[in-house]
Amino acid sequence: MHPLLFEIYGFQVHFYGLFVALGFFAAIYLAAYLSEKDNFSKDLIFDISFYLLISAVIGARLMYVIVEYKFYLKNPLNILKIWEGGLVYYGGFIAAVGAGLLYKLKHKDLNILKLGDILLTVLPLGQAIGRIGCLFAGCCYGKPCSLPWAVKFTSPMSLAPINVYLHPTQIYHMIANFLIFLILLYVLKKGRTFYGQVVCLYGILYSIGRFVVECFRGDPRGMLGFISTSQAVSIVVFTISIIAFIYIKKRKGK
Repeated sequence: MHPLLFEIYGFQVHFYGLFVALGFFAAIYLAAYLSEKDNFSKDLIFDISFYLLISAVIGARLMYVIVEYKFYLKNPLNILKIWEGGLVYYGGFIAAVGAGLLYKLKHKDLNILKLGDILLTVLPLGQAIGRIGCLFAGCCYGKPCSLPWAVKFTSPMSLAPINVYLHPTQIYHMIANFLIFLILLYVLKKGRTFYGQVVCLYGILYSIGRFVVECFRGDPRGMLGFISTSQAVSIVVFTISIIAFIYIKKRKGK
């Protein structure tokens, strides 16, 4: 895989940034389409998505910098080079949730759980597309393996170890996210019984998928004992999502 799409007079366009952008726009336009059924305007979707995107990028980069602080203390200017990869999803997710709650404070009549069901349905689709960029960049790479579907990175620009067969964890993430998207889309359109159901199901399903895939990751994981930072966060997200699911379901008629 080659991280660089093209370069013109020193201006570089990376596959990572391209697919992250494609994933974002695909998710937002699908959200705008789905929002019509729940009587949300497209303008509202585009407006809140802007704030969520900015906060998510900042949060995801900040968590990555914290995890890899030793490198960035020596190379502080590299903090700004997000197009080369280096975003921790959970950092972005937490920051986006915070931004969403602040948005709710300014729009008191907004049913944040109803809107959240739409946004969390399309989010894993955007993630699945964005993981293609991870594959090209070589970030989020897996442990060495000899499986038939192992991948080998050969570009010196790759963030993954080169000329070594690795678990294609980027593809694992992509498949898991796409399956989550299909499940949540079905629940949103056919099986939702209360607002916030999809929000909680996303937290449950994503945390399970992320925890499992983390077992095959080979990049620095910010280890906390015998589990990675993302696995620790997955446990917290899973627990909160289960509790929230039970709580919201009990209060759906109140």
